[in-house]
Amino acid sequence: MEVTADGPADGLGDSTGQPVDLDRLAKVIDRIRNAVETVIEGKPDVVRLALTVLLAEGHLLIEDVPGVGKTMLSKALARSIDCSVKRIQFTPDLLPSDVTGVSVYNQETRHFEFRPGGVFANIVVGDEINRASPKTQSALLECMEEAQVTVGGSTYVLNAPFMVIATQNPIEMEGTYPLPEAQRDRFMARVSMGYPVESAELAMLNSRTATNPLDRVEPVTHADEIAALIDVVKTVYVAESVQQYAVTLTTATRRSSDLRLGASPRATLHLVRAARASAALDNRDYVVPDDVQALAGSVLAHRLLPNAEAHLAGRSAERIVADIVRSVPTPEHRPRTSSGR
Repeated sequence: MEVTADGPADGLGDSTGQPVDLDRLAKVIDRIRNAVETVIEGKPDVVRLALTVLLAEGHLLIEDVPGVGKTMLSKALARSIDCSVKRIQFTPDLLPSDVTGVSVYNQETRHFEFRPGGVFANIVVGDEINRASPKTQSALLECMEEAQVTVGGSTYVLNAPFMVIATQNPIEMEGTYPLPEAQRDRFMARVSMGYPVESAELAMLNSRTATNPLDRVEPVTHADEIAALIDVVKTVYVAESVQQYAVTLTTATRRSSDLRLGASPRATLHLVRAARASAALDNRDYVVPDDVQALAGSVLAHRLLPNAEAHLAGRSAERIVADIVRSVPTPEHRPRTSSGR
């Protein structure tokens, strides 16, 4: 479907003006959400963000203390989709070739044969990513940005959809390596699980005494359908004023006196792509400024580096982003009609 300067071309909607493709997207995403929430209880915002990143062709960093369900979330999302899934347990002795693959010489054929590494899957679960050395972490840079791997002078394209879901513990520092800025910038969004509410924790005690809820998760869709829904998200219209709003927010981080590193142009792109996916989740074929505002903290904060003065004042990156969002004027937005005008 083509998108014109005034909005999507005619043909997307039915006689009621309701986008047919977005209806399909909503039904599939509801099935995935229900499957994931049988494992992750009481965290609808976290699950929504994970689905937003999936539809926006991004990668998700789950950062929180041990035992709050980081790995469970990534596994539940992976199991709800009938696609190839691989888990990489990041350890200090993990090699880059374990991630990307390696070319091995076959003495019988007298040719090098490529043996794929852990990233050759639709969904890659990277557990405790900050326990691997920076050299090994850098093996993810090319595949996360370009969806391809280069080994021994040959380039191998990864299958679509491709998503990396990585977990890390921000508290324990022994035996860990901080993620390089280039690595953090490739994650579209960061989410913290947080502790469950008492009712959800009590329900967990009753439901997980004898069985693991992951064992009951069945695929509710497949990789080809997710790829088709990603194409639907790409058609969601973003007005020029909303695009300018996203640019203004990221530019403000580069000028902030509290930051020594602001958001990159990649961050602006990720913010708009995530806003498109969020609008689609709300069954809208256009983005509003509220979509950008709601995602600004999750998409921008993990890329920013507060300076020493901000650290001493207790101003976190999340708080700085929230202050910037409040200070930047919200553009006026007139909802589009079904005709695109």
